[in-house]
Amino acid sequence: MLSHVKDQRDLTILDRLRQTRAATVAELAEVTGSSIATIRRDLQRLDEAGLVRRTHGGAVINEHVDGDAPFPSVVSHNLEAKQRIARAAADSIQDGQTVILDIGTTVLQLATLLRGRHLTVITTNIAAFDVLRDDPAVHIVLLPGDFDSVYQSVSGHLTTETLRLIRADHAYLGVSGVSAAGDLRDTTIAQVPIKQAMATACDAVTVLADHSKFPGTGTARVSLPSSLVRVITDAEPPVTTSAAFAARSVEVLVV
Repeated sequence: MLSHVKDQRDLTILDRLRQTRAATVAELAEVTGSSIATIRRDLQRLDEAGLVRRTHGGAVINEHVDGDAPFPSVVSHNLEAKQRIARAAADSIQDGQTVILDIGTTVLQLATLLRGRHLTVITTNIAAFDVLRDDPAVHIVLLPGDFDSVYQSVSGHLTTETLRLIRADHAYLGVSGVSAAGDLRDTTIAQVPIKQAMATACDAVTVLADHSKFPGTGTARVSLPSSLVRVITDAEPPVTTSAAFAARSVEVLVV
């Protein structure tokens, strides 16, 4: 429980610094609801991890930290919720199917549950590839592209163009956030055409999003595909978001 609280504070601190580039200890204490002493310890730890640079009375975001937090720093965030979401997603997959796995830590949890299943898995997610690469039951296809160390994935024009050659049964997408109107958001525009190409390549799309993604951030908007059939989350979304999904006949499964 204490680890979960610390993870949430870290994300709140990093989100604030991405928005403002710099903040005082007092400002970060207010936004996180924590004490000055706690924030000072957090900033020291984040500085040592290379995510922020401490200044007199506060901190600034490191220049290399752009968009989402580095993959290893968010793997354990809301881990129990992500595992529940992943189990529900795994239950919807039938042996023999071809599925596309997007980037993201919740999708990574889904990949761990697919070991031993007779499936074809197509992915841009390097961490998911590593989980499945030695499993003889899974036929895994790692899409080509430029390596992205923040997302632990491949991306770029080559990735998008290759997806146009593929047909799969189901895509499982991660998102940076979901707006109040039910729009899917991402913190980087480069991921948008990839997600849209994944959706186009499949008969059905499921979005995996824990409660921290509602309402979500991200200036890049992912056009809602007609193939979007389900959103799996761990808590009821805001009323307006649920209504927007219902209007599009999108099921919201809370686990």
